[in-house]
Amino acid sequence: MTTPPRATPTLTEKAQADLDKRLAREAAALRANLLRRKAQVRNRAVKAPEDQETPPARDDSASS
Repeated sequence: MTTPPRATPTLTEKAQADLDKRLAREAAALRANLLRRKAQVRNRAVKAPEDQETPPARDDSASS
């Protein structure tokens, strides 16, 4: 005995409009988050050479 295929729920026009708005808000938030994270990486890359000083080279041969 097989079960009948389930029909997908139908949305009213208002529900569909609400869903579309929510998806658009989520997409905008994701885009903004991506741009913010990319800017953070760029800022870190620019600051890194300025903040990091080259440590003196270790001479392991003299420790014996």
